Amino acid sequence: MTAQPRRGWAVWTEEIPAQTLLDMPPDLSKKVVNFLSALALEVGGAIDRDRPPPGDPMDDLGARYSLQIGGEPIVFEYVVLPELREIRVPVLVWFR
Repeated sequence: MTAQPRRGWAVWTEEIPAQTLLDMPPDLSKKVVNFLSALALEVGGAIDRDRPPPGDPMDDLGARYSLQIGGEPIVFEYVVLPELREIRVPVLVWFR
């Protein structure tokens, strides 16, 4: 019997950040979605190797981080959920 391979990491946005993405111009929204998708892979790789994920820690548990997307007016927070192999984005701020 072979062990099942571990699935990749996913990103989940809460309702308000998802609405913010929908309110953005299509080009910016696509950049942000691509950034978040790549971030999920990067976070997963860091967690799988017992390294800290990217961003500024926002708690003492190592679960919540904040990041700014370089060159874009976007700041967001994300929570690492290793048991689900996903990151969740509860806060996303677009400076118009």
